[in-house]
Amino acid sequence: MSDPMAAPADDPIETQALLSGYAPQPGVADELYDSAGEIRPVWRDFVRHLARLDESGIANRFNRGEQYLRDAGVFYRKYGAEAASERDWPLSHIPVLLSQEEWTRIASGLIERADLLERVVADLYGENRLLAEGHLPAELIAQNPAWLRPMVGVKPASGHFLNFIAFEVGRAPSGQWWVLGDRTDAPSGAGFALENRIATSRIFPNFYAQANVHRLAGFFQAFREGLVGHRRDRDEPIALLTPGQMNDVYFEHAYLARYLGMLLVEGEDLTVDQGRLKVRSVDGLRPISVLWRRLDAEFCDPLELNESSTLGTPGLVDVVRRGQVASVNALGAGVLETRAMLAFLPRISRALTGGPLTLPNIATWWCGQEAERAHVLAHRDRMMISSAYATRLPYDDPGGTSIPEDLRSEGGDRVAELLQTKGRDLVGQEIVTLSTTPVWDEGRLAPRPMSLRVFLARTPTGWRVMPGGYARVAAENNASAIAMQAGGAVSDVWIVSDGPVPKPSMIATPTPGVSGDGHAASLPSRAADNLYWLGRYVERAEGAMRAYRAFFGLLSAGVVAEAELPTFILSELLRESASDPTTLARQFQEPLEAALACGARIRDRISVDGLLALKDVSKAVQRLVENPIAIEEAAPATGILLRKLTGFSGLVHENMYRSTGWRFMSAGMSIERASAMCTTLARIGDPDAPEGALDLALELGDSVMAHRGRFMKPATPESLTQILALDSLNPRSVLYHLERLKHHIDALPRTRQDDTLSPVARCMLQAHTDLAVQSAESLDPAKLRALRAQIWTLSDLLSETYMR
Repeated sequence: MSDPMAAPADDPIETQALLSGYAPQPGVADELYDSAGEIRPVWRDFVRHLARLDESGIANRFNRGEQYLRDAGVFYRKYGAEAASERDWPLSHIPVLLSQEEWTRIASGLIERADLLERVVADLYGENRLLAEGHLPAELIAQNPAWLRPMVGVKPASGHFLNFIAFEVGRAPSGQWWVLGDRTDAPSGAGFALENRIATSRIFPNFYAQANVHRLAGFFQAFREGLVGHRRDRDEPIALLTPGQMNDVYFEHAYLARYLGMLLVEGEDLTVDQGRLKVRSVDGLRPISVLWRRLDAEFCDPLELNESSTLGTPGLVDVVRRGQVASVNALGAGVLETRAMLAFLPRISRALTGGPLTLPNIATWWCGQEAERAHVLAHRDRMMISSAYATRLPYDDPGGTSIPEDLRSEGGDRVAELLQTKGRDLVGQEIVTLSTTPVWDEGRLAPRPMSLRVFLARTPTGWRVMPGGYARVAAENNASAIAMQAGGAVSDVWIVSDGPVPKPSMIATPTPGVSGDGHAASLPSRAADNLYWLGRYVERAEGAMRAYRAFFGLLSAGVVAEAELPTFILSELLRESASDPTTLARQFQEPLEAALACGARIRDRISVDGLLALKDVSKAVQRLVENPIAIEEAAPATGILLRKLTGFSGLVHENMYRSTGWRFMSAGMSIERASAMCTTLARIGDPDAPEGALDLALELGDSVMAHRGRFMKPATPESLTQILALDSLNPRSVLYHLERLKHHIDALPRTRQDDTLSPVARCMLQAHTDLAVQSAESLDPAKLRALRAQIWTLSDLLSETYMR
């Protein structure tokens, strides 16, 4: 098919125009056209719908989908030579459409393969009959780094080694679907499939609503019900173990934890106590009996697996060995992912089931055997020769493990030498010719290579296949560019039925005990720590901004920098000697960056809008630092930043659920504001405070109008102390925040021990009482400094009690 393929003659002119330049490659299967050159029936209605849209309408729809992804904060982390960076999710706007009939065949074949893999991994860590009977070479397993010797003989608490797996599949030129790779350790992408679906349904809302496209929620609902069934106690949370924010798919981990009502934990959040896996929470140690592991197995336990790992939990393997926690998937299941296993699965299938796999995998030869080694050498020009123990697909790691093209194309001596000396470590795989699917490229449809990632979950009724998944699409006509790290994109996959489809919802059918009070109370200590410091850093940045604005407000009004009041602000409040806007802006840039770092570690507990608002402020500050401004522009520019930052604070406090996590963030803001106000009042109350310091304090405390409304006279030391220290109705006063702190701390767990106040509660009560009994006349600088010391002690006690 070298010429562009045309739409059927009876199609509208718009459809024919849309497809006029679409030209699949000769000898390559295409998802839009069948082998006879006809549009597949499942695509016809969609193509007609797309053809009716004009150029601006299509652009607006694509922008709508991309805007949703930006608003939702969807990203992946791309690794470069120097550093990793967050990148926008690379959505390919045109979905891949498959018929229900074709999908049923794919799903049936993958369920058959999943059952076979379960039997294989159970044997490898159990009876080892496959090795004993010669179906697998012993050296291939013994030398495989993914085969975890400490797990031999360990039976999974869930009763199965595999509970959530994925397969990479592609269509061959013949039209036959092939398995390109198995994902059995900690497969990623299911959460991104959900976000792809939401974005794509917003691009084509009317068509999607009327098309019989299978929904995804039922798949996740059934998987969650399966996990719930493995809990030892209905009040125990289900935990999702993540490597942390530097992982390339951390967004997905946080998203799935929110979507499924799970507890997002890192290795440091967990500990082993009395033979049980427990999470360090603000309520103390809480048992975990179901762990959805999104951390590669080898990093899960530095005691028995990879000793250099800082991501795991010491002792986890022993807890699994005792059957005290159900790990999804079982530790060691990743051995099935290695490329060399593909060479033996066909014969293992015949040995265990009596027949071949319905959905075969790509042809693979392990070069540790003489005949296979000779075959690979003879056909090296059509082979991808790579590590036998690699787990990534060849096009996911272009050039990383394969023999270079120039070496393969030379005479056979060098390749033969390599295969002879290192054959046991190598496999040859037939070079994959992937089918193509339509993408939108420069205003028209164009074919691009693609593969599907399909997810399977074990449920109370058996395996369930996600009706869709997602397609990875190459950025150009080159399968090696299919990986996102290589510039590839991702499409939604629509499974279209001939009749109406169910429309399940996770909201409409909650699973008892998953996202209720048990989860709300299970705030990991690490999350509490980050929420607390998020509140403190945001408040610290705001305080620095107000001092910055006051300083440059004076300078722009004609007061020289060497005058007493500007010098006081610079040295006492900003603690700087330089007076240029760029240098001083770093006083609030640094706490803002620290606040963003805290927020990034707890994406499952901070709203997307909140994080985006904070990022917006941080970017504006970055521009201020990088682009010097005139002194007279500094104060107005900071006023804009302040409005943005207070907008973030308002957004969080208005929209955030009043959970334990909210209390810690609010407590952090109150401690920072109260202690900073004590510092300001104590310094301004000193005899050597400069003239104008009283009015400055009102400006810093954003209480000029409040003071004017209450006292209707110029500020005095007493009125200033009353409004900024003792007024319980002023959200800028010390007493207001101590009362708010007391309210939060009283609501925290473990504040009373055998009818005795805990050290935290006792310190809180003492600080509040000491201030509440003061008057404007009696509260002098010494008492304010003593109160500040009490607040700092309270902060230390909160950390020691709840955040370690």
